[in-house]
Amino acid sequence: MEKTNKNGGSNVRNAIAWARLYLVYSGHIDSSARGVWRLTEKGLQEDLSKFDPVELFKSVQRSRKNDSEGNTASKTSTEADVDVEEKILESEETRLLPVLKSLSPEGFERLCQRLLREHGFQNVKVTGRSGDGGIDGEGILEINPLLSFKVIFQCKRFQGSVGSGMIRDFRGAMIGRADKGIFLTTGSFTMDAKKEAVRDGTNPIELVDGEKLVKMFERLELGLKPRTVYEVDPEFFNEYK
Repeated sequence: MEKTNKNGGSNVRNAIAWARLYLVYSGHIDSSARGVWRLTEKGLQEDLSKFDPVELFKSVQRSRKNDSEGNTASKTSTEADVDVEEKILESEETRLLPVLKSLSPEGFERLCQRLLREHGFQNVKVTGRSGDGGIDGEGILEINPLLSFKVIFQCKRFQGSVGSGMIRDFRGAMIGRADKGIFLTTGSFTMDAKKEAVRDGTNPIELVDGEKLVKMFERLELGLKPRTVYEVDPEFFNEYK
């Protein structure tokens, strides 16, 4: 079971974001574009056999502490650093997920219907009814003019992890009704749930957790407004000083 923080985000991804931030502060990597990271000259020349992440962490801590002590200008710089930290972490845990979790159950079902349609599913309908085994909708996925699949889906606004029991119940409702199932959730799936979804001899179930759900929205820019952020490249202006 993946551990999450109080906001429902992944602790692992959060730790990776902080590690990347320290590599930025140490000058080993930088960002050439939003979401694109590259090694700097210092990073390329680093001897990995002698690289000590603990010492790097302590060095950055000492440097930042010294920079933050003293005058107002340093404090302003520290506040700017905090903004950078928040932006990096925010890129890891997009604001979209809390919005999805705040929707009504019916609204989330209709939004998933729209998402599947935008991804090429046809005849997508929300059919959620009480006593329907957790099935919220159905649709057709056409691979080519000669091959198509009937798909049923279930939508769960979930804060925690979906267990294997829900996957088994969903599969039971699928029998004789569809070739494939899709389980969409704003939460995550336990390891047992993931194993159950691909168990041999059963109809496969595609699992879409909160992270994958966000990427699907981002790919289509569905409900999202793209934003370009420009960062000054000091080296470009050096020859003009």
